Amino acid sequence: MTALSTMRTLTDAFPTPFAVIDARRTIVAANQAMRDVLGEDIVDRHYTRACRRPSILDAVERAFGVGATEEAEFSENIKGRTSHFKVICSPLEVEGRAHVSLSFEDVTSSREIRAMRSDFVANVSHELKTPITSILGFVETIQGPAANDEAARNRFLSLMAREAERMNRLVHDLLSLNRVEVDEKVRPMDRVALNALVSHTAEVLQPLAEARDISLKIELPDAPCHVTGHERQLVQVLRNLAENAIAYSPSGNEVRVRLTAPAYEVALHGNGVRLIIEDDGQGIDPVHIPRLTERFYRVDSHRSREVGGTGLGLAIVKHIITRHRGRLEIKSKLGIGSRFTAILPADTSAP
Repeated sequence: MTALSTMRTLTDAFPTPFAVIDARRTIVAANQAMRDVLGEDIVDRHYTRACRRPSILDAVERAFGVGATEEAEFSENIKGRTSHFKVICSPLEVEGRAHVSLSFEDVTSSREIRAMRSDFVANVSHELKTPITSILGFVETIQGPAANDEAARNRFLSLMAREAERMNRLVHDLLSLNRVEVDEKVRPMDRVALNALVSHTAEVLQPLAEARDISLKIELPDAPCHVTGHERQLVQVLRNLAENAIAYSPSGNEVRVRLTAPAYEVALHGNGVRLIIEDDGQGIDPVHIPRLTERFYRVDSHRSREVGGTGLGLAIVKHIITRHRGRLEIKSKLGIGSRFTAILPADTSAP
């Protein structure tokens, strides 16, 4: 076996894009992963014809020139998706002749994670800055113009308490989201009776519904329904969805909570139960539905803050349902209402 054929065999074994360039600047070996990025016919061609990106060309020439590893970055549209790569050019010697290995490390995921983290920090900062600014303004007013006005002081103290509670809800939801994300890959193993869970949670929410003149109705199957899950998190799913329905429904309307008996679910490839929360509210424009479970995404930011929303409730719901190997379905029509359905794998084993 010649040195060239050995080199090509070794190159094919690399799981990431990898190629070798000789002193004539010809690509003498490239694995399939590299050909997927630069093209199928790059072997035995001058590397500048296969790759015209200045950052890569400069890195290759520097590696040949100084005999040291050089790095660069570039982006490429592959199969309709923009991918980001770190380029590593390392000098090597084959049969006494100078060569340079060219490898690409896909850093798309790490870039996306950095972008998500940056967006998250910016969103949290914005959400906290607004109430903090309000509280500081109220304090300044109480210490100044309203110092001797008891009625004004009481009004501003009430407003400060409301803004502090808003921050408290945000911190609570951030901690909840963090706990859910940490546990998302760990499947819960407790056997949870959903009939009792729905009944108890509805009782807890009844005063909230009555305060808004909302009729809260529940519908349970005759047979008991069980899932393998985490009871507290499932209560959180129901509470978040039902509280949203109550908050966004006009007074005098109805919110329905319905639990279905176990049945085959195509989405789960097995038996599942459905926890359905329906309202007759204003509905949601379909353009918003794909983004509803994103952190801090709001259809109406002003209305959300008015009803005490943090923009994290549906993100928490989605993560919990995913942890339970379930699905979340959202259907809504403007002027008619919305229906949120949590589809969960049923536990049909004997107790």
